[in-house]
Amino acid sequence: MDSPIHKIFGNRKLVFAFALIFVDAFLISGIITFIPYTKIDWDAYMSQVKGFLDGERDYSNLKGDTGPLVYPAGFLYVYSAIQYITGGQVYSAQILFGILYIVNLVIVLFIYLKTDLLPWWALSLLSLSKRVHSIFVLRLFNDCFAVTFLHAALASLLFQKWHLGLIIFSVAVSIKMNVLLYAPSLLLLMLKAMNIGGVISALAGAALVQVMSVNFKFVPEPIFVSKAFAVSLLVAHLVLLAAFAHYRWLKNEGGLLNFLHSRFVSMKLGATGSSSFFKELYSYNSTHKILNEEHIVTTMFVGNFIGILCARSLHYQFYSWYFFSLPYLLWKTPFPTFFRYINLICRSGALLEHIPLKHIFICPASLYPLGCTMGSLDCPS
Repeated sequence: MDSPIHKIFGNRKLVFAFALIFVDAFLISGIITFIPYTKIDWDAYMSQVKGFLDGERDYSNLKGDTGPLVYPAGFLYVYSAIQYITGGQVYSAQILFGILYIVNLVIVLFIYLKTDLLPWWALSLLSLSKRVHSIFVLRLFNDCFAVTFLHAALASLLFQKWHLGLIIFSVAVSIKMNVLLYAPSLLLLMLKAMNIGGVISALAGAALVQVMSVNFKFVPEPIFVSKAFAVSLLVAHLVLLAAFAHYRWLKNEGGLLNFLHSRFVSMKLGATGSSSFFKELYSYNSTHKILNEEHIVTTMFVGNFIGILCARSLHYQFYSWYFFSLPYLLWKTPFPTFFRYINLICRSGALLEHIPLKHIFICPASLYPLGCTMGSLDCPS
């Protein structure tokens, strides 16, 4: 019988993942040591945290160089801890964020290994982005903690740990609310995987946690700032989510309407017998269907990507919201491997990182079934 060590070294993909972590850790150390820190939001973060630690609880009075605090309370707790650990010193914080980068990379690699979609060499694409390295260790944005907790939540879902996953997801939302772009996909997966009692109890756990530069730069400014444009993006977002839910995510359930109807009928039948309904509601074993790991990751990543496409503003650090999903999404397309690799190399190498997302990422038929044209994401809704 093969020993565990032999099994590990016999898995080429796993060995490459460990090597990638080691090389990226070395790269992060070099970046921190030799590349100057970029002053953007750190001083503002520390000023806002100082007001919080001094006892101020009125958000309008928690201000920094960039203006009033606009992030949820989880941001204050996390950066208060960082301030305590580092004393507010940038270099110490960079080391902490470097560790965070590696932790995030480990989690992301686990997700990719678990789904087993990419070839071993393609995992290197996860470490090629100049911008993502900068976001983590040169700019110290709160997006870094948000995406790390998000990926941890997704990893929990792969083990069918829906309650734990939703609690971690809620922590991510409490740091920066862009994580809510994943919420529609997550809710759909929960409805597929759990009974109504499980969904309610998981949402309650998430609620308890809460208690405790642009994407459309090419649009003329009068249109960009208009309410009609914002509404149109919201409508496009909802239409795209509904289309993916109907044609892709719920294809085996007969589409979105059939799925919602079946869940409604299930709830209605449960309500007719109050004892059985409450028994289901408070059932300890709330999971009634084991979801495929690839289906979970695909639904989450595509749902977030749709939100990114329909976002009116995408600033520098927002690249971290979707970069780690790009290799996965590209490998879900029918395009040749060479094209996939060149697409990521160009974007990750900063040759194209400043070009609006819609001008780069090609909408594949395997991800969007309603007839996008090659080379464009200006898909009809």
